[in-house]
Amino acid sequence: MIKLITAAALMAASFQTPPAKRDEPQLSQEHTAMLRCSAAFALVSYGQANGDEAAKAWPTIDPRGREFFVRSLAKIIDDTGMTRDQVSQLAEAQAQRLLDADLLDSVMPGCLLMLDASGV
Repeated sequence: MIKLITAAALMAASFQTPPAKRDEPQLSQEHTAMLRCSAAFALVSYGQANGDEAAKAWPTIDPRGREFFVRSLAKIIDDTGMTRDQVSQLAEAQAQRLLDADLLDSVMPGCLLMLDASGV
């Protein structure tokens, strides 16, 4: 009887969704937008510093974009408890997504508005 109950409990447990990892906090929409725009500013800043004509079409990003990047990543670290390395990896991944999906030009207008609204 105990073997049957144990088997039933194990079977039921196998159908349950595993709990979310506690060491991987979910980012809010605000944090996601901050991360996306930080990555976009880093890409444009790099392009502008290296003579990329497409990047030069945007307003000069530095020093405001750099400060936005620093403040945004610090806020994400403070709000989520993630480490600096974790947030840096997320920023790198976001930058790669912007490049891979050719989204930089589509996100920059909104990011510039976010930069202006930030007061940086």
